[in-house]
Amino acid sequence: MIGLVSYGVYVPSYRIRVEEIANQWGENPANIKAGLLVQEKSVPDVDEDTATIAVEAARAAILRANLDPKEIGAIYVGSESHPYAVKPTATIVAAAIGAPHSITAADFEFACKAGTAAIQTCMGFVALNKIKYGVAIGADVSQSSPGDALEYSAGAGGAAYVIGQNNIVAEIEEYASFTTDTPDFWRRDLQKYPAHSGRFTGEPAYFRHTISASKLVMEKTGLQPADFDFAVFHQPNGKFPLKAAKTLGFTSTQLKPGLMVTHFGNTYSASSLIGLAATLDQASPSQRILMTSFGSGAGSDAFVFRVTDLLEEIRERAPKVEEFMHSNKYLDYAAYAKHQGKIRM
Repeated sequence: MIGLVSYGVYVPSYRIRVEEIANQWGENPANIKAGLLVQEKSVPDVDEDTATIAVEAARAAILRANLDPKEIGAIYVGSESHPYAVKPTATIVAAAIGAPHSITAADFEFACKAGTAAIQTCMGFVALNKIKYGVAIGADVSQSSPGDALEYSAGAGGAAYVIGQNNIVAEIEEYASFTTDTPDFWRRDLQKYPAHSGRFTGEPAYFRHTISASKLVMEKTGLQPADFDFAVFHQPNGKFPLKAAKTLGFTSTQLKPGLMVTHFGNTYSASSLIGLAATLDQASPSQRILMTSFGSGAGSDAFVFRVTDLLEEIRERAPKVEEFMHSNKYLDYAAYAKHQGKIRM
């Protein structure tokens, strides 16, 4: 049996409200919020990046399960905003948490599903009994061009998961992936901001892959939407996961516990993983969770998790997602632009 041994989350404390961005560009805030179902988003501090966020999330995961870092055999960090073009984020995390030098470590990239790809890789090593624990992290300080539609939702955050066979808090019962060459979103080398294909991002990108991967994993398990207590999908905005859930036959009640985009924005590689963490924060033993990520380019990874009795024993040992939802550190647009490096001193 392979599954989640622990999890940890970190979200920067700074925020900017959607209306602050809308007012900057002369847009109607009510229309923006109604269209995206996003109220505000997280903003990294001037000394925070993907590496620092990944470290904090990993530390929380280790704390929650009281793990010995020396027992970690692999660390993989998925992101599309690694601080170095040539220098792995994973080695920074390994050094910061005290992992042994004998680990295997690497950075993953696949837009917003790089973190779930890291989980799959850790599962492989664990299944082969080559490592005891693997750490898979999704973390991003997402970029958006000034005035672009992405600016209203591109947030920052990270989530780390420890994968193993012992002391499992959520068994991974099955997984499935669906991948095509669909260029709905991209950023070429040396370009600061990504580009996207507008409506193309919904169909045939997000919905085709999210729905297909979800259906595949349900076919493999013989499960139906009613067999799940919770569902978590990638959250580029609030409307997309709601539509995907409805199309698949899930209810808003199943979706609500993990729908974090309203508070944090789209945290890219951490999006579905933070949603899963928020769900684990309140799930009970034997409950099932469907989680499906999405990464532009394009692909989705879907997982079926079944919660065990051990979750309740470790849940309170590290900060829950809810603790990151309440912040009074709001920025105006000028301060936000400085934090994001859009204004260079």
